[in-house]
Amino acid sequence: MDTTPQTPERLATSVFAVPPLARDAQLKPCATQNKRLIGHLEAGGVNLLLYGGNAVFYHIRMNEYASILEMLSQSVQPTTAVVPSIGPAFGTMMDQVEVLKDFDFPTVMVLPARDIADADGIARGIRMAAEALQKPLVVYLKFDRWLPPSVVGSLVEDGLVSWIKYAVVRDNPAEDDYLREILDVVPGNRIVSGIGEQPAIIHMRDFGVGSFTSGCVCVAPRLSMQMLKAIQNKDYDAAEAIRKQFEPLEDQRNAINPIRVLHRAVDLAGISDTGPMLPLLGELSESQEAELKPIAEALLQQN
Repeated sequence: MDTTPQTPERLATSVFAVPPLARDAQLKPCATQNKRLIGHLEAGGVNLLLYGGNAVFYHIRMNEYASILEMLSQSVQPTTAVVPSIGPAFGTMMDQVEVLKDFDFPTVMVLPARDIADADGIARGIRMAAEALQKPLVVYLKFDRWLPPSVVGSLVEDGLVSWIKYAVVRDNPAEDDYLREILDVVPGNRIVSGIGEQPAIIHMRDFGVGSFTSGCVCVAPRLSMQMLKAIQNKDYDAAEAIRKQFEPLEDQRNAINPIRVLHRAVDLAGISDTGPMLPLLGELSESQEAELKPIAEALLQQN
């Protein structure tokens, strides 16, 4: 596992995959199937993995946290970096930090919470977690104005932030005052577009962010990596042609649920048996799976 600090230069080398976490019929994490998915990503050139929302780290049990970290750290190549998540509750976050001290992950991401939380308290929690772990953390900006830009800038200035995942959904991603204000206090090469391929061209070309995360990369890693390289080479027509190939699967995710659809798409495409969803999330219906299967298979074929 790559444990080196995640510099802007490192972030630019790969799409940051956000995979689901495969489980068996008893809801136990399955090392074999997770390694199959990781191998598929690595074969496609992806060597940055972020385990957060798609892996349902929001709902994992504390008594399985250490074993999941061990499994992931042992499932990747030496050149692949893994970033797990902590939180979203403060108590959970701090308990997980104690477990993380036994591992050498380059950083961890703080899952965003909106219930029983406010900006000053969130910032204090991030600060306490980073100081306890003695490593800078990934800040996940998922909700508009979740943290004021001045607070984000202060955390960055104090060395508590490794990079920022920016994932505020807009009807028009080109119109985003919050992202522009964040960029006033944080260098663009330390911000990663966090909503997949769809806004990645605009975020990288027009705003100057460094790279992008993706869930659909789990189905088509070569294709997603080609898109990243096309954007970096300013070949925006080629990047746009690739982006459109991801649209059918993203449309399914937007219409139903992004986590549940990706979890099942990886399975239906034959990449990895991801198993049942972890409660508190439900399963897709038979008709939804029937519609999703050819879409997932087609994207894999395009890969």
